[in-house]
Amino acid sequence: MKRREFLAGLGIGAAAATGVSAYTMGGRQAASVSYPGKSTKAVATFDWKLVMSWPLHFPASGVAMDHFAAEVAEMSEGRIKIKVFGAGELVGGLGVFDAVSQGTVELGHSASYYWAGKIPAAQFFCAVPFGMVAQEQNGWFYNADGLDLWRELYARHDLYVFPAGNTGTQMGGWFRKEINNIDDFKGLKMRIPGLGGKVIDAIGGTVVLLAVSEIFPALERGVIDAAEWVGPYHDRRVGFHQAAKYYYYPGWHEPGTVSELMINLQAWESLPKELQTLIDTAAYKVNLWTLSEFQAKNAEALDDLVTNHGVLLRKFPDDVLQRLREESRKVVEEVADSDADSRRVYDSYLKFREQSASWRAISEEAYANAVNLPA
Repeated sequence: MKRREFLAGLGIGAAAATGVSAYTMGGRQAASVSYPGKSTKAVATFDWKLVMSWPLHFPASGVAMDHFAAEVAEMSEGRIKIKVFGAGELVGGLGVFDAVSQGTVELGHSASYYWAGKIPAAQFFCAVPFGMVAQEQNGWFYNADGLDLWRELYARHDLYVFPAGNTGTQMGGWFRKEINNIDDFKGLKMRIPGLGGKVIDAIGGTVVLLAVSEIFPALERGVIDAAEWVGPYHDRRVGFHQAAKYYYYPGWHEPGTVSELMINLQAWESLPKELQTLIDTAAYKVNLWTLSEFQAKNAEALDDLVTNHGVLLRKFPDDVLQRLREESRKVVEEVADSDADSRRVYDSYLKFREQSASWRAISEEAYANAVNLPA
C-alpha cells in the first residue's frame, strides 16, 4: 500500500488540502485546512520534545529515535513534529522518566530497569537474567498480557508506553582478568545495572553504576575491574577493547534488553485517534528496526575486535553459569515478592516463558544444535 493511501485510510490525508493557515490552540498549533467542496476545518498540529538516556544520534538506540521522529513527521504530513534531545541536553540520562511523567517534555526513550526504585516491577519489562530473548519478549508484549500490565503500571505515573527497540542477547562484559570460577567474582568491581547487578552483588562482587561516558576511563584506570555495556557494535565504538582484553559471553544478565518509548499520558490523550494509530505504527517499526540493526552490525564488529584488535573471546565456564543461574533465580524471586505488582507481572512473565520454552527447544534451539554438528 502506498503511503498516501495508508494515510487516507487513517483519515489524515492532508495532502488534499488547498489552503492552510496556522493559529494557536491550547498550547498546540492548529491549521485551518480547506478541502475541495467542503468547509474549512481546523486540524491540530503538535510540536513535541523527546529526551533520551543516551547520546544524540547514538548508534542503534539514538538513531532509532531519529528514524522515529522522521517517520512520524512524514506519515502525519507535518502534524506531529518531534525534536530529539540526547542525554544531558535537556535532562540527564536518568531524569527521563520524571521529565515525561511531569510533562516537562512529551516523550522519552530509555530502559525501564533504570526506574526500579520507583516501580520495582518495571525491571521485568526490560531484561531478566536467564529470562526471555527478544522474540519471546515481543510475543509476551504483543500477543499476551505483557504490554497491558506495563501500561497499567505506567499510567499511575501519567505515562503511556511502547516497546521501542531491543538489543538482542548482549555480551557478558569486559574483564581485566580471566574468570575461571565463581570465586573470581569476589571483590570484583563491575559496572552492571538492573537485576544482573543484584546477582553480582549476591556472589560477592561490588556493583558500580556509571553512565556510558564514565565506563571507559574507570575501566582503563582500574577503578573498576569489569564492565558490561551492550555488545560488539556499541562496545567497539566506546573502545572497551583498549581497557580490557577479555570479552566474555553469553550475556546471561540481559538475554534481550528492551528500550521503551514513554509518552506523557495527557499528551497521548490529546492526540486524535488517527494520530495515536500513527504513533503506534511508528513504534512497532522502530522496535523491529533496532533489533535488526544489532543483528546486522554485531557480527562484523565482533570479528573485527577479535581479528584486528587482539580481543580474547571467552565463554563463562559452565559451573560459573550454573551458579549465576541459581543466584539469579533467588534474586528475581525476591524482587517478585517485594510487592503485589511485581509478583503479578513476574507470574505473567514466567508463565509465558515456560510456555515458550517447550516450543523454542524444538525450533530455534534444535535447529542451532543441528547446524553446529561437526561437519
